[in-house]
Amino acid sequence: PPLESRIDKFDLAVGSVAEFLRSAWEELRDVSFHIGEMPPDSDPETGIPRYTVHRDERRIVLYRLPIQRLGHLHRDDEFHRRMVIEGAVFRAAAEYLDRDPWDLGPERFRYF
Repeated sequence: PPLESRIDKFDLAVGSVAEFLRSAWEELRDVSFHIGEMPPDSDPETGIPRYTVHRDERRIVLYRLPIQRLGHLHRDDEFHRRMVIEGAVFRAAAEYLDRDPWDLGPERFRYF
């Protein structure tokens, strides 16, 4: 059956962006992208994190519930929901690489 649940769509979006980034950036080839439901803790000063970067473990964890529920959509449709997810993956990978997210895939956003 086709992927229809929000969880399945989230997993698919994260996986496709992670593969794109791994193919584009050699430094990310051995980095694993994991999906968690919620972060283990949050700081009232900084809010609820959308992801955690573990450089020493070569791992990035993206938190599904904060990304899906706290993302600010100006239009509530599938395209914009996916863009929020993809944006979180790009920001997490950029933090891992200590780069700007726009540097990671400039060709991907050329038409926007």
